[in-house]
Amino acid sequence: MIDSVNRRNVLLSAGTAGLIGGLAAPAFAEPGPGTTTETAPAGFDPAPFAKQTIKFAVIGLDHYHIFGITQAVQRGGGKLVKFYATDPKAIADFKKQFGDITLAKSEDEILNDKSITLVCGAPIPDLRAPLGIRVMKAGKDYLSDKPGITTLNQLAEVRKTVAETKRKFAILYSERLEVKAAIQAGYLVEQGAIGKVIQTVNLAPHRIGNADAGARPEWFWHKARYGGILTDIGSHQIEQFLYFTKSTTARVVASQAGNVAHPQYPEFEDFGDMVAVGNGGTGYIRVDWFTPNGLSTWGDGRLFLVGTEGSIELRKYVDIAGRKGGNHLFIVDKKGVRYIDCNGVILPFGPLFVRDILDRTDHAQNQEEALLTAELVLTAEKNATKPIVA
Repeated sequence: MIDSVNRRNVLLSAGTAGLIGGLAAPAFAEPGPGTTTETAPAGFDPAPFAKQTIKFAVIGLDHYHIFGITQAVQRGGGKLVKFYATDPKAIADFKKQFGDITLAKSEDEILNDKSITLVCGAPIPDLRAPLGIRVMKAGKDYLSDKPGITTLNQLAEVRKTVAETKRKFAILYSERLEVKAAIQAGYLVEQGAIGKVIQTVNLAPHRIGNADAGARPEWFWHKARYGGILTDIGSHQIEQFLYFTKSTTARVVASQAGNVAHPQYPEFEDFGDMVAVGNGGTGYIRVDWFTPNGLSTWGDGRLFLVGTEGSIELRKYVDIAGRKGGNHLFIVDKKGVRYIDCNGVILPFGPLFVRDILDRTDHAQNQEEALLTAELVLTAEKNATKPIVA
């Protein structure tokens, strides 16, 4: 059963390709009268994983992505036994969501608990890799929010510790691994529905909220804390590029990042894009913090897959053409145009990841894939030029 749902054991390296003007990105927001509508099947059978279990803990609640990370591990059979944080509101919110879980007195209480197999973490981004290194040295696996690594020096130390300890340093790139439309797109690509994917186009706008009214914590505005916009938001998109093109080597050939419209926060980056070329295809990524308050959700995330025999568009979180909810998939092939509702797709990451921990396999995420993704965005950020907006 595991082999039939393997998420691909590949050494994925990423980048993006082609500047905007040269891209062939189809737009299917308003399909024509010939469009057929269908519902995607579940795609994954959780039954073989129902009895598996591990004990895990959480350290760091600075980004509420930790809620989704925790839920993913619980779906795989993980039993949350402890957590450690210091912010009273975050502690209260976490307990409200997950029950009266034991609040550890210190990080060391968790690291020294031999019954705990996995630690999940979402502290401030620049603290995530050091935490993961301590976790691995304590003999446990680690699952980080993205970005899991904010400097190339951290990356080198993580790779060294992985090699020495043989523990996992996983990063939950949730915009693919925890989005049902993206999972369905993966199934379609594996089935050859659009031929070979030769290009991906990722558009990933995000919303800050009212920047002058404390919508974000202080660390959010400082590049040294979050790693820059390409390292942060861009990591999701690079991971998708390499996954869908099946690239095993790649390089970033152009990148830009900077502050376009937030002069009151001079260290903040609100816009960036990347161009990369891989041995499986090319891709373009644009990330920004300009989602207007009038949109019903935090961002109109879109993914375009250009294949040799068809195209796929995902509108992950909203369809501004009027369909309710998210997880919208549009596919065009030689037979016609189809709209697929992906909300019934089962997310496989949690069950596969827990099984990986038990069996020391890498069906949910390949270790090199996770770290190579980080390397590419860190390199893109390091070499980025200032945006040209005039």
